[in-house]
Amino acid sequence: MKKLILAALTFFISTASYAQIITPVKWAYGTKKINNKQAVVFITATIDNGWHIYSQHVADGGPAKTSFRFDKSDNYTLNGSTTEPKAISKYEGVFGMNVQYFVRSVLFQQKIKLKNGQALVKGTLSYMACNDHECLPPEAVDFRIPIK
Repeated sequence: MKKLILAALTFFISTASYAQIITPVKWAYGTKKINNKQAVVFITATIDNGWHIYSQHVADGGPAKTSFRFDKSDNYTLNGSTTEPKAISKYEGVFGMNVQYFVRSVLFQQKIKLKNGQALVKGTLSYMACNDHECLPPEAVDFRIPIK
């Protein structure tokens, strides 16, 4: 009986170690300080070939759109909303609507008003990645971006 349990345990551990986590989107962050009162935060998604993520401007009833939540801070305020480049627009039958999305890479930008010349911009971004065969569940990623 102990050998059977040991064999089953070994099988499950070895099978789990071969399981692959799909991560088709990598995120990177940067800043450009304009002066002691202004900066721009850059949030870049690099997207694997064959995959895409959705725009911030997808209509209700469609896929999970990319979104950004910035933590409140005494050191900065947001100056406007997060901007993005022009997205690809295409009808997707599974959603029954035109959707806007990005392939390869996309650069999101958020203008910041600095109160003390520097800040730590913290928050969470949410997105959903899809290819022609599947969509991964929406994912949330925390970020911390220093402005010095």
